[in-house]
Amino acid sequence: MSTTVTPDLDAIVIGAGFGGIYMLHTLRDRLGLRTRVLEKGGGVGGTWYFNRYPGAKSDTEGFVYRYSFDTDLLQEWDWSTRYLDQPDVLAYLEHVVERFDLARDIQLSTEVTGAAFDEEDDLWHVTTAAGERLTCRYLVTALGLLAKSNVPDIPGLDEFAGRLVHTNAWPDDLDIRGRRVGVIGTGSTGTQFIVAAAPMAEHLTVFQRSAQYVVPSGNGPVGADEVARTKEDFHAIWEQVRGSIVAFGFEESTVHAMDVSAEERERVFQENWDKGNGFRFMFGTFCDIASDPDANAAAAAFIRSKIAETVDDPETARKLTPSDLYAKRPLCNEGYYEIFNRDDVTLVSLQENPIERITPHGVRTADGVEHELDVLVLATGFDAVDGNYRAMDLRGRGGRHIDEHWTEGPTSFLGVSVADFPNMFMILGPNGPFTNLPPSIEAQVEWIGDLVRRTEESGSATVEPTQDAEDRWTQTCREIADMTLFPQAESWIFGANIPGKKNAVMFYMAGHAAYREQLAGVADADYEGFVLTPRDEARAS
Repeated sequence: MSTTVTPDLDAIVIGAGFGGIYMLHTLRDRLGLRTRVLEKGGGVGGTWYFNRYPGAKSDTEGFVYRYSFDTDLLQEWDWSTRYLDQPDVLAYLEHVVERFDLARDIQLSTEVTGAAFDEEDDLWHVTTAAGERLTCRYLVTALGLLAKSNVPDIPGLDEFAGRLVHTNAWPDDLDIRGRRVGVIGTGSTGTQFIVAAAPMAEHLTVFQRSAQYVVPSGNGPVGADEVARTKEDFHAIWEQVRGSIVAFGFEESTVHAMDVSAEERERVFQENWDKGNGFRFMFGTFCDIASDPDANAAAAAFIRSKIAETVDDPETARKLTPSDLYAKRPLCNEGYYEIFNRDDVTLVSLQENPIERITPHGVRTADGVEHELDVLVLATGFDAVDGNYRAMDLRGRGGRHIDEHWTEGPTSFLGVSVADFPNMFMILGPNGPFTNLPPSIEAQVEWIGDLVRRTEESGSATVEPTQDAEDRWTQTCREIADMTLFPQAESWIFGANIPGKKNAVMFYMAGHAAYREQLAGVADADYEGFVLTPRDEARAS
């Protein structure tokens, strides 16, 4: 029997990154709901608060790595480099918090350990690590797509006598200058760290788990005139972003790679190599790099040729050269392959020479060599998408844990909601769009806000998707992913980086514009696929 209980808050948002900040502004300032953000970090920023490692930056060009909802903010906030370094992104988010007076409703250093929906009062009961208990009608999880650290199970890891750090928890007091540094991992984080760390360290040893396709970023200074021109064109820029596939601020190609001559393919690849950006190289050169095996092979061969041209030592070049599909999240860094021409950088291929164990003095590999280190950096990535959800005691109807709902892998309806988890919304949840994140975050936050408004105006106690709607969305995402080459690569975007994790589709890969159309279609059909339960019916249940 549902009873009328006044909750502590109308809404609780977990996380104060891009998603949580905008969600607070939407729920509190636009809908007038009593809202509080609970953030485990000591400051706002989410990913950009915790990831302070040398070289940390967005790999999206800075002019579209921001909010678009406030046109005055777009005009007032400047940038000076093509890509934004971690301090720049953090400063921007801190400015947004100050601009909208959001800090008064953000509770820092507060880790949420559990949240359970109580069917007696139709409220979420939220518990923190400090023992605080709060109730709310709406729960929004802005936990971060890449936020749950992946720490590999390596023998002897706790025996290392030097400094052991994960890039997702970089300490303020760590200075690697003049130190012997080792780094495990060469994904997006690892490659950024390697480029920045090599000139700083006495010696850098790179323990490469998988050779990567890395294209130049084209990073560099941006003058005031270019910033001014961009600001004048922001309306058109954001219209293009919202109508694009990956939302990275460039026009995606509509040309099939095999429809042009080999010479023309080479010219296009070189042109985009010179411009820089991983997503541009994959989606701005030809339209089928991610879907046609021949087109993919041509792009991969071009990158391999650049590795051979760039790296002086043939054996090092061989180790750096990937042989699999070019079908992981595309990477870019300025000067990545050039780093391995330095005398003070050593490359260890773990596929050929695995780590045997971590010792007090460093890393011992299978060939018997002990690589002596002062600092060991784990750039081993994240338990992406669902890791933070599974880490908390998250329960829906009937006390059912999210793990029980996700036995076959993480699922959702539209990337924002889960059946039998009423009044819970996710920002960047499973099977959300595979894009530049801020535009997709904005689309989701605004859509969630509209659905909450609809729920409030209808006098409903709860809103939740049907299992059928969730199943159909999951199947749609599977079918779209299978039209691409991405599932054929061992990648974190399908959970392959976590031992024992079930391979599952975790993104909607039809693009940003198509995703916005899906959201709009559901809303226009009066939120087809959702069930709104009136308060009177809930009380009688």
